[in-house]
Amino acid sequence: MTSLGGQLSARRPGDSPFTIRTEVLGGPESRGVLRKMSDLLELMAKRMDALARLENGSELHRASGDGHFAADRFPPGAGLMERIQAIAQNVSDIAVKVDQILRHSLILHSKVSEGRRDQCEAPSDPKFPDCSGKVEWMRARWTSDPCYAFFGVDGTECSFLIYLSEVEWFCPPLPWRNQTATQMAPKPLPKVQAVFRSNLSHLLELMGSGKESLIFMKKRTKRLTAQWALAAQRLAQKLGSVWRDQKQILVHIGFLTEESGDVFSPRVLKGGPLGEMVQWADILATLYVLGHGLRITVSLKELQSNLGVPPGRGNCPLTMPLPFDLIYTDYHGLQQMKQHMGLSFKKYRCRIRVIDTFGTEPAYNHEEYATLHGYRTNWGYWNLNPKQFMTMFPHTPDNSFMGFVSEELNETEKQLIRGGKASNMAVVYGKEASILLFQGKDKFLGVLNKYMEIHGTVYYESQRPPEVPAFVKNHGLLPQPEFQQLLRKAKLFIGFGFPYEGPAPLEAIANGCVFLQARFSPPHSSLNHEFFRGKPTSRELFSQHPYAENFIGKPHVWTVDYNNSEEFEAAIKAIMRTQVDPYLPYEYSCEGMLERIHAYIQHQDFCAAPGPVPPGARAPQSPFVLAPNATHLEWAQNASSAPGAWPPAHSLRAWLAAAGRACTDACLDRGLICEPSFFPFLNSRDAFQKLQVPCDSTESEMNHLYPAFAQPGRECFLQKEPLLFSCAGSSTKYHRLCPCRDFRKGQVALCQDCL
Repeated sequence: MTSLGGQLSARRPGDSPFTIRTEVLGGPESRGVLRKMSDLLELMAKRMDALARLENGSELHRASGDGHFAADRFPPGAGLMERIQAIAQNVSDIAVKVDQILRHSLILHSKVSEGRRDQCEAPSDPKFPDCSGKVEWMRARWTSDPCYAFFGVDGTECSFLIYLSEVEWFCPPLPWRNQTATQMAPKPLPKVQAVFRSNLSHLLELMGSGKESLIFMKKRTKRLTAQWALAAQRLAQKLGSVWRDQKQILVHIGFLTEESGDVFSPRVLKGGPLGEMVQWADILATLYVLGHGLRITVSLKELQSNLGVPPGRGNCPLTMPLPFDLIYTDYHGLQQMKQHMGLSFKKYRCRIRVIDTFGTEPAYNHEEYATLHGYRTNWGYWNLNPKQFMTMFPHTPDNSFMGFVSEELNETEKQLIRGGKASNMAVVYGKEASILLFQGKDKFLGVLNKYMEIHGTVYYESQRPPEVPAFVKNHGLLPQPEFQQLLRKAKLFIGFGFPYEGPAPLEAIANGCVFLQARFSPPHSSLNHEFFRGKPTSRELFSQHPYAENFIGKPHVWTVDYNNSEEFEAAIKAIMRTQVDPYLPYEYSCEGMLERIHAYIQHQDFCAAPGPVPPGARAPQSPFVLAPNATHLEWAQNASSAPGAWPPAHSLRAWLAAAGRACTDACLDRGLICEPSFFPFLNSRDAFQKLQVPCDSTESEMNHLYPAFAQPGRECFLQKEPLLFSCAGSSTKYHRLCPCRDFRKGQVALCQDCL
């Protein structure tokens, strides 16, 4: 048991335990504490008095043989009692003095407040034009959210100005306030190198449990552990001694929170869509294997705790600087953060990455433009850099391609598949009977049934079998390993038009299947299909899985008109004669995803990106030269590379697209990828002149199709709003000026020199 003296001596020299407490508590609480301490010490003195009488008598008899030792070891009880009584008296005296000081300070405070009243008027400072308006708002509404009281607002003018200058930033600092604390920014932590991880057991703990969706994700991560470890080893060898900053990352899966409804978890075991959970499981594994610090939240309460959200309704900034370098979330999580971060959301939104399956085009992302021009939807208008949206497939170059992974087979497994394929076995794509929509497809199903044995994995309950044709052998919902075994035996994986752009076709192709899908005519989009209505994209889908059609193609992928019986039957016959090996695009392997996300984390910076060249500004020396064949612009070899540009500016190739052609398609036509980060380099009259385009006039406007050239009036148009630079979009009126770049084989997200 620690002695009273030991407790006192443990404090810093010169500190008094009593003064420390009075400084912390202040007011009536401190007086009460001091009185309790005084009472306790008096009680101790009484008990010590009785104890001393008992011990003094017995100890003096036992120590009679060595009086000197006994005297040293046991100081007289009376002396100890006197000390305790003196301490008690001191405490009592201190309590009285504190009471006097507090009364005096209240009087002094009232006088000081009167003296400072003239210093607590909203200043008219041109650097803070919104200050007076915000003070007016605070007068009327400061009780509307408890967070204001949490930060010390009490209804006085001074408290308004202190809050608006030190917590928010609408008013200038008050000259009589101690500015030391407010001006001292926290020192940045020293950089730490990220180290690849191969053991994922701690990640599985971080992912938590309790939801079917999380259980599914953890099973997937555990099953792929060996592949992640091997991929990390390969990428480490490829990168060599390249320094990688370790980032602190928050992952908030908003669609799994109770507040968003969490419609996915109950459907995991009923054939519901699993694509999002596949992707999130792989995102978590990627970030963890790359060696970054990770925090995972699937509830609003966890999110608020990790962000430092003050108590209240979300109108105030965070209570501390954001402790995360990056935040990965979805649209649900984005909305939750906006509701609870106050002004901090605007301050820190550049650190957010939004997992967005179908993509968000710039015209829908810019709030003002979307509202004025009919692009506003339920999911857009966030005013983020479009590259902060991360898609499942590389269909929208305005966004970043996040992706997912498919299991990669080793050579032994590939040999077993080659020898175990049934040439007449087909598996239907889809697990929900409502999705499959067998009705109305009897014609082509009859043709398929002539040549192949048809298998399905449609979920059903025992008392209510699904409505599937009698000739379809339905296995019910299968666990992933069993589903893969089915794919390894099958020759064909056939899509019925829905779901769009899921991971299953890539898994089938990776297991040696041919994927057969319908061609859409007219293409599906938000204009003619309910599924896409409200999504922030005008993209047109010409097939169920455009990536498989455009980036993989024959012999692995066949896209035909299901309404044409002859074309459909000819495709079935050709597929039965075709021998294919298992194939997995590199960008959907574990190594490909690690490589891509590593590049994003190390190079994408939307907080400190340099501002674009003002529209029409002419550089001292143009970095472009006309290509020898006079068809496009290239970055001049003798021109200095743009500092901080990523992808590197020397990979830029600029083309003038045909009228009515989007930059996405214009670049693909030339075997290149549209790169929106290069638009600022082209946003000048000089670029048109170098392409020998006659600009009789040049205007700068907000339009997601600019920069562009209008043929009839020989007008050149430049982009006025950087957030509207867009690869997507076309009009027969304009020839768009398009920035293209090369890409790494099997990794369209990265240019040749992007690593």
